[in-house]
Amino acid sequence: MGFPVYDYRTDVRNVLVTPQIRSRFLKMEPGQSAQLHSHDLGHEIFLILEGRVEFEIEGETEELGPGQMCVALADQPHTVRVLGDEPMTMYLSVTPHIHPTHTPRTEDGERLPHNFVPARAYDVEPDMQVSISELVARQVHAAELLEELAQACASVQQEMGNQLKTAVAEGDADAAAAARKAMWEALYPVYKATAELAEVWNMLAPRAS
Repeated sequence: MGFPVYDYRTDVRNVLVTPQIRSRFLKMEPGQSAQLHSHDLGHEIFLILEGRVEFEIEGETEELGPGQMCVALADQPHTVRVLGDEPMTMYLSVTPHIHPTHTPRTEDGERLPHNFVPARAYDVEPDMQVSISELVARQVHAAELLEELAQACASVQQEMGNQLKTAVAEGDADAAAAARKAMWEALYPVYKATAELAEVWNMLAPRAS
C-alpha cells in the first residue's frame, strides 16, 4: 500500500498535524475573513490555489492570487479576507504547531488571552483512554529527560566547540569534521526530546479545560 496522496479539491482539512508542523487545505467563501491573530512560536506559510485574497501581516496588506505565496513569521499579527465573488482555496502550514496555537489580537494588534482550542479543531481525535494524571506524569518525565540531555549537550558543545575552533585555526579538516560530528551527536537527542515534550504537551494542553 502506497503513501497518502491529498487533493485540495476534496481534502479540505488538516492533512498532517504534528508538533513540528500542521498543514492543511482551507476553503473560504466570498467576503469571509479570519480574526486577526498571531502564533507565539510558529511561522505560517500560505499558498493560494484558487481565488483571490487580501492578506494583512503586521499592518501591511497585499493581494494574492493563484500560485502566489506569503509568510507570517512567529508573533506577527495577520489576517486574510476573500476578495471577489469566487471562493478561495489555499494550502497553509504552521511550523512548529504547539498549543496554544493562536493568540487573538485586537484591531490595534494588542495581544488577547491565548486560545487553547480542542484537538478536534485540527481534525485530531484525542486519546481519551489516557488520563490527565498519566499525561502530566509523561509531561514531567519528558521535561526531566530534556533537562538531562540539554546539560550533557552543553558540556559537549563547550569541549568540542573549543576543539573545532582550534582545528579550523590550524587548518585540520579531519579534526574539525570530528568535532562537528560530536557536537551534532549531542545536539540531536535534545531536538528529539524537545519534540517528545511537545507531543505530550499537545495531548495535555487541549484537555486541561
